[in-house]
Amino acid sequence: MNEADTTRPSNFIHNIIEDDLAKGELGRVIATRFPPEPNGYLHIGHAKSICLNFSTAAKYDGFCNLRFDDTNPDKESLEFQEAIKADVEWLGYQWRDEPLHASDYFDQLFEFAKQLIKRDKAYVDDLSPEEIREYRGTLTTPGRDSPARARSSEENLQLFERMANGEFEEGQYVLRAKIDMASPNINMRDPTIYRIRKSSHHRTGNKWHIYPMYDYTHCVSDALELITHSLCTLEFEDHRPLYDWFLEQLDVPCHPQQIEFARLELDYTITSKRKLQQLVADKHVEGWDDPRLPTLQGLRRRGYPPAAIREFCDRVGVTKKSTIIETAALETCVRDVLDKTAKRAMAVLDPIKIVITDYAQDKTEIINAKNHPKDESMGRRELSFGREVFIERSDFMEDPPAKYFRLAPGKEVRLRYAYIIKCEKVIKNEHGDVVELHCTHDPSTLGKKPADGRKVKGIIHWVDAKTAVEGSVRLYDRLFNTENPAAAADFTQHLNPDSLEVIEGAKLEASLGAATPETVFQFERVGYFCADRKSHTAETPTFNRTATLRDTWAKLESN
Repeated sequence: MNEADTTRPSNFIHNIIEDDLAKGELGRVIATRFPPEPNGYLHIGHAKSICLNFSTAAKYDGFCNLRFDDTNPDKESLEFQEAIKADVEWLGYQWRDEPLHASDYFDQLFEFAKQLIKRDKAYVDDLSPEEIREYRGTLTTPGRDSPARARSSEENLQLFERMANGEFEEGQYVLRAKIDMASPNINMRDPTIYRIRKSSHHRTGNKWHIYPMYDYTHCVSDALELITHSLCTLEFEDHRPLYDWFLEQLDVPCHPQQIEFARLELDYTITSKRKLQQLVADKHVEGWDDPRLPTLQGLRRRGYPPAAIREFCDRVGVTKKSTIIETAALETCVRDVLDKTAKRAMAVLDPIKIVITDYAQDKTEIINAKNHPKDESMGRRELSFGREVFIERSDFMEDPPAKYFRLAPGKEVRLRYAYIIKCEKVIKNEHGDVVELHCTHDPSTLGKKPADGRKVKGIIHWVDAKTAVEGSVRLYDRLFNTENPAAAADFTQHLNPDSLEVIEGAKLEASLGAATPETVFQFERVGYFCADRKSHTAETPTFNRTATLRDTWAKLESN
């Protein structure tokens, strides 16, 4: 995915870039970056930013950096960092050289902060966090200058050096930019640049006792990496004046352009890291890779192909307007990709046994079936067929309505790839439940139409009883039962109690036992299912439902 791709849909960001290129003033190749915080797992919202940044760089023969914003040692870990790298690669993208880190620039950021102090553009403040908030004012009232704002540059520099040496306690001092306490943009009212943290960093250890804030770190890191266009979501739009202010005050090698776009939000979904963390910590889900979560790890485990996520991000587009996208749109992309790429197989989730009474007990036939009805390159597989098979309980009705084309007493139906059978007898238990069906078959109809020209419209799937493997199938649905759970006072009160149904004892065609974890199949007439990456083995076949079939599904594809 690193080659130049001129086929990607254009958007307003690309229009800005093309204008910049036409002016000939950049003086360097187009460069973007994806800057995640290593304090959680990436989700579908991050996918839009990943796709946009990497594909934009590729479109213009530039580069995209992966840079970890690791400025908060209390919440970050190598676990999250490695997961993020795996997610970006899984989506099909590769960053330039090695991954970068904000912590790579801690020494330079420290020197630039001293540059601000010397230029009387920053000062050390000893107001408490509560007092700083009070002095900042509100949206309708201007802020007030801190008494510390009048400190000399020499005193500020000395205090800042002592902060870095670890001489003060957390919260005792902060370094603030000196901008404008009366600015209508609250972000410009002397924002904090550095705070004291007596925490060990997962990369720099105990070297630092102070850590820079995001707004300061981000723009300087962009400049040091010669980024041309810093693409951010809309919540950073009000931070752009601050981004520009820092770069205008400092002797940095370039001034990247920040451009904001609307983030990706889905209905019936939570993407807040804090709320996702709560779901995991309170065990509402199995973990960060639970297939019901919108995390990329969860979507991967569910069987969503990365191509479908990239296609979805393309279809959603890049705009300035915030909207909530229907999850169904993502599922459509998943089906579109899997319809072309998923091998077919047969599985019976709620089995009822059929005994073909006129088929020899010791006879077994091998039926050769296509792995994909429209793609011969996917090859074929062998299906065992014998006297006893399993079908879905829902494919039989004892007293069917008119125009019912599945199996019923005295009715005929074709077994997919095999024979036409006719139900002759219904076997029930003492409770009146149907437990077995006795049928006869037309031996001349293996892969052929009836010789007498009679029409049999129904085609149902089946699994050979003798060779079937038993497996566990997990049917996933939306995790929430309200369209916008993020707006609820307590989003956990809107968890869908039916978001997971586990079916034990499903009957699977023999080949599925040998499936490689993460392989997705279309279980014919049932849906798309993925061999679970954690628990699927030949001894314990386990499949997660990736997506149902289209609602408009009317008939099976031809052989």
